[in-house]
Amino acid sequence: MKTLLHPTYFPSISHFVAMAKADSIILEMGDNFQKQTNRNRTYIYSPNGIQLLNIPIKHTKERHQNIKEVQLETAFDWQKQHFKSLEAAYRTSPFFEYFEDSLAPIFTKKYRFLMDLNLESMHIVSKCLGMPFEYDETSEFFHEVADCSDFRNLVNGKKDTSSFDSYTQVFGEKHGFVNNLSVLDLLFNEGRFALEYLKKQSL
Repeated sequence: MKTLLHPTYFPSISHFVAMAKADSIILEMGDNFQKQTNRNRTYIYSPNGIQLLNIPIKHTKERHQNIKEVQLETAFDWQKQHFKSLEAAYRTSPFFEYFEDSLAPIFTKKYRFLMDLNLESMHIVSKCLGMPFEYDETSEFFHEVADCSDFRNLVNGKKDTSSFDSYTQVFGEKHGFVNNLSVLDLLFNEGRFALEYLKKQSL
């Protein structure tokens, strides 16, 4: 089964469920950037509940900007802020320290384009999961596709109603189980069992 997806920043668990079940992956490279989507954001489980990590981008006068052309705003150190947030959320999780060094390049390397950052975050997480990250890219945008499973809607985080089995979360006793966060939440809490979990879920 071919699966079509958007590259996003530390994608949601639903995103990785689709990837784990796919025979082959196609990444959407022909669309325009849209605000309020997971193209440049992800959600984690902080001590106070759900926390949004948002990547600032440079705004242009163009109304429609191809996703491959979107550049990151470097006026302030969002990478440092994101890592501090991850530390506060997951330092006490079972596997944070195990994967910390693998994830470090995302928070130290200087990226120019959002797409490069998203692809590297997906590559690193896939490697941590023990899952191959091989894909083809679209060359142009089509609203409808006939020859693959279209999961591009998962990029619209707030509209993604996927529901998955619960697992132990750091602040679960305080706030309860929070469903379908960034795949990092699953990785830090389940470690080497995360890939098995992904394969058992359904969309």
